[in-house]
Parts: sequence; structure tokens; C-alpha cells
Amino acid sequence: MRILVAPDKCKGTATARQLTDALVSTLRTDGHEVVGLPMADGGEGFLDVFGGPNRTTVVDGPLGDEVAAEWRLERGTAVIEMARAAGLSLIGGAEENDPIAASTYGVGELISVAVESGARRVLVGVGGSATTDGGLGALRALHPPQRLRGVELIVACDVRTTFVDAATVFAPQKGATRAQVELLRRRLERLAQVYLDESGIDVLDLPGAGAAGGLAGGLATVGATLVGGFDLVADEVDLDEAIDGAELVITGEGFLDEESFEGKVVGGVAALAAAAGVPCLAVVGEIIDPAPPLPEGLRVVSMQERFGVERALGDPCGCAVELVREELRRDR
Repeated sequence: MRILVAPDKCKGTATARQLTDALVSTLRTDGHEVVGLPMADGGEGFLDVFGGPNRTTVVDGPLGDEVAAEWRLERGTAVIEMARAAGLSLIGGAEENDPIAASTYGVGELISVAVESGARRVLVGVGGSATTDGGLGALRALHPPQRLRGVELIVACDVRTTFVDAATVFAPQKGATRAQVELLRRRLERLAQVYLDESGIDVLDLPGAGAAGGLAGGLATVGATLVGGFDLVADEVDLDEAIDGAELVITGEGFLDEESFEGKVVGGVAALAAAAGVPCLAVVGEIIDPAPPLPEGLRVVSMQERFGVERALGDPCGCAVELVREELRRDR
């Protein structure tokens, strides 16, 4: 068979690249013609989709400690994954975070360095952040905004959350208490008014402005275009063309739920496959109850259901390989 392998990550257990490589290697050994395209929706793994880092810059981390943030520059296009500079994983998770103080300053430093290094197009993947600062830290690092003149700044959003709702929806996941969530919400409301007064850009109702704790909205006030992360990646890697040449598409992610079909990789890949009339198989770590309705042409298999929690978490690549082989044998 001609098979396209295009999964997202299994968060915390396997990267999209690791899953892709494991499946591609096995399927080629089994005699199939396989193309591998690891995918992302703007969150963690965004940089790897574009070939991985080829530069490193020391910037301020989310709580002010210096971090060596990797990024990419090739042919005038810079690729920045904000989690490498202001990610929750950099500080050991929500328990170690200070959700009020966490800042995107280092992300602004990376964008600034990219522009100074000759980038005329900057792609910023936002997701996995420790921050709810509305992008204020990043804008301070980018001051004055005139330095971005002539630069195409594109923000790949992994959610469509609005600016102020970023506090209510995501701050608790970053360690914020109920009182801190309310404080952050009021701070974002005030910041939105400041942005409107200074830039003329109203971020309050801008879809995706709340991504990365409002970083997306902040960058929009200095000329950034906000786009769906999956859509951007799919366009950049010519996913639709790869699907047209396939007889089966294999995708996957760690958790399948309703959000999987709202701008995420599994839903996006499945939709493109359905439009092309190509069957699609999703290999997921776990199906969150209640299971979401599946679009036509999509079949889903669960690692945890087949192998149990311990093995699914400990060996997701091995589980994915076995599940795909089982499904292909079943179809013969």
C-alpha cells in the first residue's frame, strides 16, 4: 500500500517525529510505500515539523532564569516554538510556576534575534506556555515595534480562545488559584484596553488571541497575523498533496476528545483525508469518555484499551506499531 504517516505527538511520552519514524520504518520493512510527515498544531513539536533547530539563543525563561532556546532560520524564514523560551515544562510544571510573574519576554527576545539575523518571515508556534501575561513581556523585548517593519510575523495558534478567556480556560493548568485566575482575568481586560489605545487593535474578540496566555493577541497588536496552527503546518508541508497520493492515512495523538476535531491534528488530517476519499486510521493513547462522534472514513484505535495504561505510557511507539499492523492484517 501507499501509506502516509502524519501523527501529532503523544504529549509527555513520544514526539510526533518519534512516532512517525517508528511507523515509517516498520511499514517499509513490511513492504509498503510510505511517506512520513510529523505534524503539529502550533504547540510543542512545532519546530520539529520544519526540520528542527539549527540555532540556539540564550534568553530569559518564563520566571527570569536564563534558558538556551533553540530555533530555526533558513532562507529568510525563522521558526520559533514559544515553549522553548516560555514553556511550562522549562520550570518543571504547574507546581513550580508563578502564574502571576511568568513572562513571555524570552519569546520577544527570540523574535528580535531572528529579525536581526535576517529573517523576513517569522513563524511563531504558541502552545505549552507557562504564561498569562497577554504577550506584554514579548512586546517589551521587541520595543520599538518599528523593528518589525517589512517582516511577515505569523502566529500559529493551537486554540481559538479569546484574549480575556485565556485566564479562565488555561491559567488553572499553569498553577493559578481561583483568586489568581480572577486577578489575571482583570489584568488581561486592562491590557486589552491599553493595546486598543496604543495600537488601534481590539484583541477582545479576536479568535485565537488567548493562545499562550494572550501572547497571540499581544503580537497581533504589532502586526502579526493569527492563523490556525494545523492549517499553517499542513500548508507548509503540502499535506493535501501527500494525502492525494496515498491509499491510507495514519495519524494519531495522545488523547482523543471533542477538541481533537477543533483545529487539532487528528481532526484536520481526517478532514483532508475524507475530502480526498482516502481512509484514515488514528492511533491514540486514550479515548476520553465520552467518546466524540467520528467523521466518516475515520477509524480510531486506542493504545490504553488494547495494551493497558502502563505499556501505553511506557512504549507508545511500540504500541502504535503493533496496532497499525493489527489493523492492516484485519483489512486484508
